[in-house]
Amino acid sequence: MKRKIPISRTLARQIGGGIGIAILAFLLGLLAGGGEEGDHADHKKMEERAAEQAAIWSCAMHPQIQVAEAGKCPRCGMNLTLVDQEPGDDEPWTLVMSPAAKKLAEIVTTPVERKFVTAKIRMVGKVDYDETRVKTISAWVSGRIDRLYVDYTGIQVRKGDHLVSLYSPVLFTAQEELLAAKRQVDQPAPEQSEFLRKSNQRALESVREKLRLWGLDEKQIQQIEKRGTAQDHVQINAPAAGIVILKGVREGDYVKTGTKLFVIADLSRLWVKLDAYESDLPWIRYGQQVEIETEAYPGDIFQGWITFISPVLDAQTRTVKVRVNVENPVGKLKPEMFVRAIVRSKIAKGGRVMDERLAGKWICPMHPEIVKDKPGKCDICGMPLVRAEDLGFVALHDEQAKPLVVPVSAVLKTGKRAVVYVKKPHAARPTYEGREIVLGPRAGDHYIVLSGLQEGEHVVLNGAFKIDSALQIQAKRSMMNPEGGRPTPKHDQGHGDQGHGQHGQKGIGQ
Repeated sequence: MKRKIPISRTLARQIGGGIGIAILAFLLGLLAGGGEEGDHADHKKMEERAAEQAAIWSCAMHPQIQVAEAGKCPRCGMNLTLVDQEPGDDEPWTLVMSPAAKKLAEIVTTPVERKFVTAKIRMVGKVDYDETRVKTISAWVSGRIDRLYVDYTGIQVRKGDHLVSLYSPVLFTAQEELLAAKRQVDQPAPEQSEFLRKSNQRALESVREKLRLWGLDEKQIQQIEKRGTAQDHVQINAPAAGIVILKGVREGDYVKTGTKLFVIADLSRLWVKLDAYESDLPWIRYGQQVEIETEAYPGDIFQGWITFISPVLDAQTRTVKVRVNVENPVGKLKPEMFVRAIVRSKIAKGGRVMDERLAGKWICPMHPEIVKDKPGKCDICGMPLVRAEDLGFVALHDEQAKPLVVPVSAVLKTGKRAVVYVKKPHAARPTYEGREIVLGPRAGDHYIVLSGLQEGEHVVLNGAFKIDSALQIQAKRSMMNPEGGRPTPKHDQGHGDQGHGQHGQKGIGQ
């Protein structure tokens, strides 16, 4: 039989109070733990709800369809898929890509740099006579053409060759005056004074000068004086060498003073007249060397110098005439030949042209082949030489003269705007930012950049159109949409397809 141990009332109260406190603490702990779990669940639900609201659903077949909720495409009925948005996609003109997407799009970048670039200007034209070497032979006295020694065009004549035999009563009378004056000088009277002797000498020189002005050379005049008799016919000789390009008379024709007999052109130097487009004018300068090719002599390069740039634009062809002097010592080039020409211009900052041949030199403003190290006068025309820098050339290779350039393929042009995509250097993933820039003239395969870029930045060389297309699909700023703007459709499940159709219309119009 068990013995009951008596417990005092005070002890029982203490035990009961401790148990109550423990139970109360346990219950409070359960309540506190349950509250934290509830808050965490509520916060998670809020994040999911926000993410669901920020999500964009698009059609794989019609990417311009972008709605805020899942559903079907209003155009093709396909299920919409969730668009994977990258960090940074909220920027208006920025595209963030994954490395795999970059590789698939074949994105290639190149640095923006300062360097001298060469513009290759191509022109076409034809060969023409050098106007300064074309001579007209006309009748200096009236008479009749009794003999025509040069009787067809195209014949080569040398200086002094006889051209025509002219019967002229005026020349016959002048020869008689010459012989009379010659006798007065050679056979003076014994009582002739010094004054009369000098007067006779002046009369003889006067008649000689009249014959020179009528086309007789010094040799012909001496023959008349030596022969002592006048002739009724006189020969007209060629005053210069060249090709007869025009014959204006025939045998038996009567001519007056000033009648055009022949036109002779010297073909040892020719002009090449080229057509330059407006866009190429910034790179063309007086005195530049030109390489010329012809169909007749493929592979042969003829060198020339730009001597004239027309100040007037042809309204029909929208071109400017550029004249080039070309040496033609062996006669390969012939007038009216069609030619192709190339000018290679090395471009410096500000659109200036560099030419090592003319750096620090002095050049004739009429004859660009005359180049000297010091100031002076032209050996041909006597005009004072001018500095090459005064004609638009850069004197030295100055590093500060290098222009800022980008490749042509890196620029997206819309007529008024020029856009490039610049790679952000410190982004975690491949990130490209669109930027409007101000371009200068095009120089070969490069554009000169006036503003909008800095040296060392990397621009997209290949794949810029793909980046721009992706931005257009996302309704962001792009080449064709400078303002951008993302649609904010509200999809109503209760309206079914009608709601999707409304979202689709908003997506198309963005």
